[in-house]
Amino acid sequence: MKQILVTFFIILTFISAIEAESGKKVFETYCWGCHHQTAVAFGPPFAEIASKRTAEEIQGMITDPEGVSKVFGYRRNAMPAFKLKSEELKAITAYILSFKPTDTKESNSSKENNKTIVKEPYPNIAANKESK
Repeated sequence: MKQILVTFFIILTFISAIEAESGKKVFETYCWGCHHQTAVAFGPPFAEIASKRTAEEIQGMITDPEGVSKVFGYRRNAMPAFKLKSEELKAITAYILSFKPTDTKESNSSKENNKTIVKEPYPNIAANKESK
């Protein structure tokens, strides 16, 4: 019985490693130009996406970014729609979610206290300077 469990976990680990590598390849093929795993690029970093979105929301944003952006209340969206195979979509979703931060409740509450709320998502700084 112990050998079966050990074998099962070895196989599970191997499959997870293959899926992660597959997700990384999808990322390098389609996403890397605008997104980086941890740094801010043209699009948000994966850590930010993973901390805010579910797997379904991520998949929706990949396949129908214009529609999902409207649902989220965004005024604009620069991401193109991608037609990925089901396996590629699952792999890239798992890869993105692997960057989900493992914060404690204490650090999350301090982030909430330090959050800045902006009334307009894209404030016009130039207009504000002219009115002064």
